[in-house]
Amino acid sequence: MAKQKTFIEDIERALYDVRGEDRPRYRSESGLTEEIVRDISERKHDPDWMTEMRLKALAVYNEISLPGWGPDLSALDMEKIATYVQPDAQMAGRWEDVPDEIRDTFDRLGIPEAEKESLAGVGAQYDSEVVYHSIQTSLTKQGVVYTDMETALREHEDLVRAHFMKLVPPKDHKFAALHGAVWSGGSFVYVPAGVEVKIPLQSYFRLNAPGAGQFEHTLIIVEKGASLHFIEGCSAPKYNVTNLHAGCVELYVKEGARLRYSTIENWSKNMMNLNTKRALVEKGGLIEWVSGSFGSRVSMLYPTSILSGEGARCEFTGVTFAGRGQHLDTGATVVHAAPRTSSVINTRSISKDGGVAVYRSGVKVTAGAKGAKCAVNCESLMLDDVSRSDTIPVMDVREDDADVGHEAKIGRISDEAIYYLTSRGIKEDEARAMIVRGFVEPIAKALPMEYAVEMNNLIDLELEGTRG
Repeated sequence: MAKQKTFIEDIERALYDVRGEDRPRYRSESGLTEEIVRDISERKHDPDWMTEMRLKALAVYNEISLPGWGPDLSALDMEKIATYVQPDAQMAGRWEDVPDEIRDTFDRLGIPEAEKESLAGVGAQYDSEVVYHSIQTSLTKQGVVYTDMETALREHEDLVRAHFMKLVPPKDHKFAALHGAVWSGGSFVYVPAGVEVKIPLQSYFRLNAPGAGQFEHTLIIVEKGASLHFIEGCSAPKYNVTNLHAGCVELYVKEGARLRYSTIENWSKNMMNLNTKRALVEKGGLIEWVSGSFGSRVSMLYPTSILSGEGARCEFTGVTFAGRGQHLDTGATVVHAAPRTSSVINTRSISKDGGVAVYRSGVKVTAGAKGAKCAVNCESLMLDDVSRSDTIPVMDVREDDADVGHEAKIGRISDEAIYYLTSRGIKEDEARAMIVRGFVEPIAKALPMEYAVEMNNLIDLELEGTRG
């Protein structure tokens, strides 16, 4: 029997590759120097302590080497990356006040429609600055704060200073230090104790400028007994030069609180996505990660949950799709640092046309975390004989009274499954498409598809049967 190969269309990118005219109000010189960092800080009117933090992060960046593991990062040349690009727009509270060209980009992506239909608040960042932010009045009356990071730094300075880059210190790794030096934009959310935000908030990040970096910072604090669903969307048009994304997400989930953090990343294939995300979960709290990685040339992304309080929980759900020219190194990390904590990690990955999908997990159970439970399940589907899929689990268990398990499966579409479906009258190309949809469905159904047109387009992977 001749070997059959499955052909799955790449995600349709025409919508996301529409470029706005590259006409920034200001663009920093390429490279990374003290003068550039001071210039960014001055333009953003940082308080003295933030300027000092940026300069210390720059010093750390210059001291730390690139990671000696994971994807090849040799294509990244910081001397050719502009770390700050200010769009020709002021932040607006009304969609109509956003400049026409920028608004048209977000209109195409369905952002305002999603806000009207199913979001309690929206933030939109274009290159290095937030250009639009809104939140329902009913939430502000309950004390909920949802704004851009620069506004938060002015209006809630004490709160920001107490939490900013405390979970992800610059010394964590080279790209955390880079972020600390040149961060710009991002979202700040504060949910008071006992407040339930029933409709999601969403921030959308669009990098339009070629040869630039985006370094947004997201800081969310969910107080005792409160709850929130936050959605993050990302995209960029394709260029023939390298772009860089090195954002940072810090999540504080207080006692008995619940936070669901959903991400849809659809970067173009000239993007290096080197993002860092971390959550601290106190007693009885819950962090839910829902992650979809569908773009970029290279990704290194491992959301981390630190379960610091008794009974704290983590649930991680992720799907990764690696096509030609992509090396997506993703996964999750959980630290069980208190008794009776629990975590579940469930991922799916698909690789095709020589794409590389790597699942990398880290589970640590500290001494004294009695009764900790962790279950890791990752499944990979390779659609041809030139793609690659790896699973690299690390388990560090320092407590005897713990239950930790890992299960991994890597395979291809079986001839038996195709035969079973075709024997019941289903065409072969549709049979293969059904199998792939079924493989992704347990993860895809957890993604917030109903909230934005873009998310629907990403999860509906345009399956087109087979080619010999």
